[in-house]
Amino acid sequence: MSSSVMNISEHLSCPLGFGHYSAVDVCILETVVIVLLTFLIIAGNLTVIFVFHCAPLLHHYTTSYFIQTMAYADLFVGVSCLVPTLSLLHYPTGVHESLTCQVFGYIISVLKSVSMACLACISVDRYLAITKPLSYNQLVTPCRLRICISLIWIYSCLIFLPSFFGWGKPGYHGDIFEWCATSWLTNAYFTGFIVCFLYAPAAFVICFTYFHIFKICRQHTKEINDRRARFPSHEVDAAGETGHSPDRRYAMVLFRITSVFYVLWLPYIIYFLLESSRVLENPALSFLTTWLAISNSFCNCVIYSLSNSVFRLGLRRLSETICSSCTCLKDRDVRDPKPRKRANSCSI
Repeated sequence: MSSSVMNISEHLSCPLGFGHYSAVDVCILETVVIVLLTFLIIAGNLTVIFVFHCAPLLHHYTTSYFIQTMAYADLFVGVSCLVPTLSLLHYPTGVHESLTCQVFGYIISVLKSVSMACLACISVDRYLAITKPLSYNQLVTPCRLRICISLIWIYSCLIFLPSFFGWGKPGYHGDIFEWCATSWLTNAYFTGFIVCFLYAPAAFVICFTYFHIFKICRQHTKEINDRRARFPSHEVDAAGETGHSPDRRYAMVLFRITSVFYVLWLPYIIYFLLESSRVLENPALSFLTTWLAISNSFCNCVIYSLSNSVFRLGLRRLSETICSSCTCLKDRDVRDPKPRKRANSCSI
């Protein structure tokens, strides 16, 4: 076992450097972190996708289009993480290392850009639902949603394409492959380009829309409380309960997802800017900030399952269906056992 681990550490770049820890311990730590995250991301997003397909009530929300798009993007992130996972668990394959680094970094960056753009579109969708409730169905149609999702994928693919032509690194750090860490350097101009045309606009849209959403909801709550104080009747209570409270609760769920996204990605973005400016270069910080940001692909599943009651109901029904099908198969085997084969003379 120790010899195989030593062989792994010889072939791989282990960016973490914690002084008194050996290179073998660092490689084992990296392997555990990446394998665990890969498993959690794939399992969690597969669960979200199955629940959305099995819970019709979730399709009543137009944001379900963007939530499912994020789930598929995060699932592909987990599948893409199989590349460093397999490279840590096995010997390097015959694939050219530089090409593998470039493709892997590009795919991860595109997928996370899709998630970021979907969060911005979700905030705009909730803003329209609360500010323009009467004309919302005419403004937001399934056809327009599909066009918007297609544009998100196209834009995300195009914005990181210059990295293939030597103009900087798309933003993937915590490099597992040695070529990525030593030969593929970040570029301050390309980093500024990504920040100006992706990170900053998405953050501005999200801050603007959620600020106005909660401002409107707070005003609405204040009006309801004033009405209850003046006219304490059941009619006012019923009218207040059917107001913006469902939209506000759903907006809070999406706001939690957005907040966790930026909390986990903020250290990565800061380190990305510092490394591009040649102010800070730390392999340990590079690894930790990168995989902290990638862990967001699993956190979305946890937040949505804990915060949304309709999603929890769909998850419960899905688990009950799976358990009942397993129980039916066991009962069938008990009722109709398979006949045993008679031993022939040859076997005797």
